[in-house]
Amino acid sequence: MIDTIRQNIRDIEIRISKACERSGRKREDVTLIAVSKTFPAEIVRQAYDAGLRIFGENRPQELREKSQLLPDDIEWHFIGHLQTNKIKYVLPTARLIHSVDSLHLAQALSEFAQKKNLHVPILLEVNTSGEASKFGFKPEETAQAFSQINALPHLELRGLMTIGPLTDNVDRIRQAFRELRALRDDVRKQWGEEKTAILSMGMSGDFEIAIEEGATHIRLGTAIFGKRGK
Repeated sequence: MIDTIRQNIRDIEIRISKACERSGRKREDVTLIAVSKTFPAEIVRQAYDAGLRIFGENRPQELREKSQLLPDDIEWHFIGHLQTNKIKYVLPTARLIHSVDSLHLAQALSEFAQKKNLHVPILLEVNTSGEASKFGFKPEETAQAFSQINALPHLELRGLMTIGPLTDNVDRIRQAFRELRALRDDVRKQWGEEKTAILSMGMSGDFEIAIEEGATHIRLGTAIFGKRGK
C-alpha cells in the first residue's frame, strides 16, 4: 500500500507543478492537504512516511482519535461541516478550520476559544456552486459575513474556502473557483492580505483547475489514498 501511496503522491506532484507552470505560479504557492477521512491511522501513517505532513479530516471524532495515534508534527486541518456540539473534538487539535459556514458556528467557536484561551485560524466557506446540498455563505453574503466574523474575539480569519460543483462541466467548475477568487479580491481591499491569504479550493477531481484559478490550498483524498470506505 505504501508504494501505491508514494507513487500517487509523485504523480500528484507532477500534476501540481504542471498546473502551476500553466498559470505562471510557483509550486511552493500551493499547499497539499491529504484528506484522510475514513482511512485508518495506519494508512495515514503510510502517507506520513511518504513525506506528507498536512492532513485534513471531515469528521470531528476521527480527527481527535487519529491525532492521538499519529506523530505530533502532523498539521491537522478540519475541512468538514462542523456542528457546534462537536467543537470540543476539533479544538485545539486543528491548526486551521476551513469550513466556517455560518455566523452561528463562528460565534460558538469564538465562545469556546475564549473559554480555553485559544486563537483559532479559520476560513469562511462560500457556496459558489449554488448547489443546495452544499453548506456555506452565499457569494453575496460574503463581505458582510467577513466583517461580522472578523469582529469576534479569538478567531483569526485567513481566507475563503469552496467546494466545486459536482459536474463534468469544466466551465462550471472553473467559474465556481473564479468566483471565490474574485470574492477574496474584494474582501482583501478592506481587510488586507493577512486575513485573505488562503484560497482553499480543489479536490481530487478538479484540483488542477483550482490551481489555475488561484488556489493556495488543495484538498486531496482519493488521488492519494484511493477509493474510500464509508
